[in-house]
Amino acid sequence: MNKSRAFVLAAILAASSAFAGGSRTATLDVTNMDCAVCPITVRKALEKVPGVGSAKVDLKTHRAVVAFDPSKTTPEMLTKATTDAGFPSSIKQLQ
Repeated sequence: MNKSRAFVLAAILAASSAFAGGSRTATLDVTNMDCAVCPITVRKALEKVPGVGSAKVDLKTHRAVVAFDPSKTTPEMLTKATTDAGFPSSIKQLQ
């Protein structure tokens, strides 16, 4: 096997093992968001939590949808991150 194929195979294996426990999605109800900058602050706070793959925050619905690795973080850690940033949240749904 040439070096480039070996590298690609190693990258695929590393990526698949990162979410070997299965990725989960949490939908959070987020309070105190009242301006266009608020969702950015919430998203950045969530993205700093180890194991978060992505975070999308909507000002209009006051919701955040977070993809995370449950072997590295918990829904409670997500709500703590938003609360610590000044935006208390609660778990609406887990998938």
